[in-house]
Amino acid sequence: MSNRVDMPVLRWAWLGTVSYGDAWALQREVALARRSGGLDDDAVLLLEHPPVYTMGRQGETRHLGDGPDALRAAGAEFLEVDRGGSVTFHGPGQLVAYPIVRLAGIFPIPGHRAHGDVDRYLRALEAALIATAANYGVDVARRPPFTGVWSGERKLGAIGVKLAGGVTTHGVALNVATDLSWFDRVTPCGIEGAGVASLETLGAPGYRPEEVAPVLAAGLASAFGCRLDTAGPLAALLLASAREATAAA
Repeated sequence: MSNRVDMPVLRWAWLGTVSYGDAWALQREVALARRSGGLDDDAVLLLEHPPVYTMGRQGETRHLGDGPDALRAAGAEFLEVDRGGSVTFHGPGQLVAYPIVRLAGIFPIPGHRAHGDVDRYLRALEAALIATAANYGVDVARRPPFTGVWSGERKLGAIGVKLAGGVTTHGVALNVATDLSWFDRVTPCGIEGAGVASLETLGAPGYRPEEVAPVLAAGLASAFGCRLDTAGPLAALLLASAREATAAA
């Protein structure tokens, strides 16, 4: 058995409610630090977003219901982003986790030291979501060929990631107590006929994303084979980024 002190570290931070644009910029900054060696450990940022619809690289216009203007008129932002997948919704009551990890360090490919195994990474994200739901007595599972975790034909947790320079960004969204009617305006994840669920609708009401955040962080660390730790050096990077954003405002 590996000594836990010798395990790679996953540092986590709860950021509260953060606009999608600010969180996207922060991910890029942390990923750059991880890629350049300015941040020695992998990290996961956990947060909530104000209402926003995002369209990934595999998205199609037909997945957007009445279109971007109608989504904005409903009170949400609409953004086209650089993750995989199609359209999804983020908003209050949903826990979002953005793991920023050097993929080859946690899921190496034998004989290719500079590359990491994306498929193993996706399955680990699913394992973390399944373990988190189980912590609240909710039974969900994978549903190949689709990603994410499901209760029957209803998706509880969605996944959309990007890998650049060996470091991951974007991540997972877990509906805790989300108003699921937001999803009615689009075809979630571009999957016709699929529904959505939350911990609340699956029998675990009364929880807030900030309460679930440390549970998901622990699930991610376990699935990655890492030791979970507090923000540490990550906190200094986040503080510096917040100061720069305030100065630029």
